[in-house]
Amino acid sequence: MTTPRRGSKRLSTGWRQLAVGAAGALSLALALAATPAIAHDDDHDEPEVAQTTADGCSAEERKELAALGDNFVAACDIAGNDFSMLRTPARALKPGETDSSDNLSLVANIPKQGAFADVSALNSDLAFKGKYAFAGNYNGFMVYDVSRAKHPRIVSQVVCPGSQNDISVYGDLLVLSVDSSRSDDSCSSTALSAQQKDAWEGIRVFDISDPESPQYVAAVETACGSHTHTLAPDKRGRNLFVYVSSYSPNETFPDCQPPHDKISIVKVPVKDPGSSSLVAAPVLFPDGGNPGEGYSRPTTGCHDITAYPSKDIAAGACMGDGILLDISDREAPRVIDQVRDEENFSFWHSATFNNKANKVVFTDELGGGGAPTCNPETGRTKGANAIYDIVGGKKPGKPGKKAKKAGKGTPQLAFRSYYKIPRPQAATENCVAHNGSLIPVKGKDIMVQAWYQGGISVFDFTNSRKPKEIAWFDRGPISDTELVTGGSWSAYWYNGRIYSNDIQKGFDVLELDDARVRSAKKVRMDVFNPQSQPYYNN
Repeated sequence: MTTPRRGSKRLSTGWRQLAVGAAGALSLALALAATPAIAHDDDHDEPEVAQTTADGCSAEERKELAALGDNFVAACDIAGNDFSMLRTPARALKPGETDSSDNLSLVANIPKQGAFADVSALNSDLAFKGKYAFAGNYNGFMVYDVSRAKHPRIVSQVVCPGSQNDISVYGDLLVLSVDSSRSDDSCSSTALSAQQKDAWEGIRVFDISDPESPQYVAAVETACGSHTHTLAPDKRGRNLFVYVSSYSPNETFPDCQPPHDKISIVKVPVKDPGSSSLVAAPVLFPDGGNPGEGYSRPTTGCHDITAYPSKDIAAGACMGDGILLDISDREAPRVIDQVRDEENFSFWHSATFNNKANKVVFTDELGGGGAPTCNPETGRTKGANAIYDIVGGKKPGKPGKKAKKAGKGTPQLAFRSYYKIPRPQAATENCVAHNGSLIPVKGKDIMVQAWYQGGISVFDFTNSRKPKEIAWFDRGPISDTELVTGGSWSAYWYNGRIYSNDIQKGFDVLELDDARVRSAKKVRMDVFNPQSQPYYNN
């Protein structure tokens, strides 16, 4: 049994030739992870793709990109993915440079270290509880004390490999997603082919009552693993329901069979997490999802779900489909609307509600986060956000109050506009819309968001037809000769500041000094999971 080699490796296909400025053609190398391949892309040469071209990746390159985890292999499948004519704009930042708007500044950074220092150990998502930030990494997770935000400190590092280690917290519990095929559910497991029936992937649960010494207490296997997950506690807080998103089944994988048009639901009793179990696997697409015959990827599962538990709704980003769900029955979520964008959305990746729950911002992860798509050649409507209003039906009321009638029929998603960062990025920077959260500004809809090596953007979508950027922070490329996967994976607002988990640079703290968000600095939370949105009453 072997593990993929650590470090970066130069890929050789012709489509990865870049012309950077006037420097001529430079080869583009993608950093390869030392983690085992994700289950749904492990042992077959041609994962599900929207299309292939003469300029696409070779079978070996696909396998290497699949080993990187997340959705990076999709970089091979951008239509006409020959980047030979892609040029770095003259105004793009150089390696080692940083720039920002006058109102946003980096105030602290803790570099990756220890078992996470290698370029192949990618930082991933964030969650928060009290004075602590919990930061996922493909090799485990970090715990930071952010009580002095300008001087955060490391509390503990838990080594427990299993990409992508998507992370959430609730009470004294921490949940991790494992979407790589493992020999068993332990933290000492090794890579094992997903073609083996006894391979494991799914959910891990830790007790974090002592943040300096988290204890592993439970594991639950789920079909096709757990790429991401979402917490939806019941009304009394006695049971934690975990909505598990996974995708890309294969007939050769015993535990990940097509059509996989469902999610998994794990029930975690808060007082007895050791008895956590799979309680449901609702089919969300009984008639099949997007077949992927056009620009969009086919739907074979969901990438991410964002719940708004106090309002009993959720929004799902499911590859080729965006959906709205009723989660009033936590064990039986029900799809109430389904939308597609076959012209501009390649891969429905994630979602964020506004506070009133009458808007949703969906993200399109064009190229899977592994390609340079923030440039004039790609344009402003691809690899972007799509902003939808929720119209008709009954509007969710404030927590504890009945919903207010706002129209006839079932609530529906109505497209309003796209938003993409306005700054062109270098040809060696992976850049596309990624994880963000609402900033709790009274009477306004303002969001902070990560864009990988495109940096961090804060934008106002109060007018859903005319979103506008109000702040930004950006680092130059890791390299000006090769594309090394990096940048901000997640950028979230928590208790008055912005926190970012940069894939290569480490844990960042940023200060937003702007009158438009002043009221948000007074909002305090005891816990925050961006994919389980709280209601802000300011």
